[in-house]
Amino acid sequence: MSSMSDITPAADIPPLPEPRVTERPARSISGGLALLLGLIGLIAGPVLIAAGADTSEYDYEDTANPALILLGVAVLIASLVAMRGLCAIAPGQARVVQLFGRYKGTIRTEGLRWVNPFTSRRKISTRVRNHETPVLKVNDAYGNPIELAAVVVWRVEDTAQAVFEVDDFLEFVSTQTEAAVRHIAIEYPYDAHDEDALSLRGNAEEITEKLAVELHARVEAAGVRIIESRFTHLAYAPEIASAMLQRQQAGAVVAARRQIVDGAVGMVEAALARIAEDRIVELDEERKAAMVSNLMVVLCGDRSPQPVLNTGTLYQ
Repeated sequence: MSSMSDITPAADIPPLPEPRVTERPARSISGGLALLLGLIGLIAGPVLIAAGADTSEYDYEDTANPALILLGVAVLIASLVAMRGLCAIAPGQARVVQLFGRYKGTIRTEGLRWVNPFTSRRKISTRVRNHETPVLKVNDAYGNPIELAAVVVWRVEDTAQAVFEVDDFLEFVSTQTEAAVRHIAIEYPYDAHDEDALSLRGNAEEITEKLAVELHARVEAAGVRIIESRFTHLAYAPEIASAMLQRQQAGAVVAARRQIVDGAVGMVEAALARIAEDRIVELDEERKAAMVSNLMVVLCGDRSPQPVLNTGTLYQ
């Protein structure tokens, strides 16, 4: 299947607006040092508070040290706030970072990272996903009701577009996939009457390629890349399935008969040419016609021929 970068959107899909936000890396540092400093602060804060509140060393005055208490409280609060900036990034995940509603970037680096603790971080999966549509009942290009379903393999390519350009990118992909499958189904017949025309059953590879093109054009606004698409179910609707089966069987019988007749004609031509070449017997036009008729009956009949012994001549 060709890459999505080489695919142009389908002509009948309205152009989508240009994305207002595109993905960029967020500023972050390794979270190991931040975690260590935070743990030290969580330990040092209570120690300072306890030291400031301890009056046992003052035998002449029963007062605490407010400076140490304030320092311990400040260290404890700062440590708690700083540790809020820690976030763990698993493989196949990303974090979309926002500061007071503004997009600040996306973290894709795996491991423990530290960012501004006042930011919000939304988890987005960048793993490959499958979406399978339910069995849809639509009319094909000839108006025949058919049933079809498809599976689409996709992944989030631009996390900023997935979060900010559409309301819910999962629902967006689901809805647009169903719309694309329905549109492809009504554009092509299940079985084409013309041998050169595309059909859903006879040209599965070409149709699925066109489905991928249309899907890419529809979900591009959500920052989603279509990896592959395939039909998983394709059949006539139950109310016309038996009639269409008879039509297919009749078409197969006609095609088989046509092939038999073509072969029989070739064999008759070869027989007449061989008889004339070897001069086995001289045949006039009437005898040739009788011989052709007999040979065609023998070769094209669906029953075993019954030989008839002619004791006279052709003219008696």
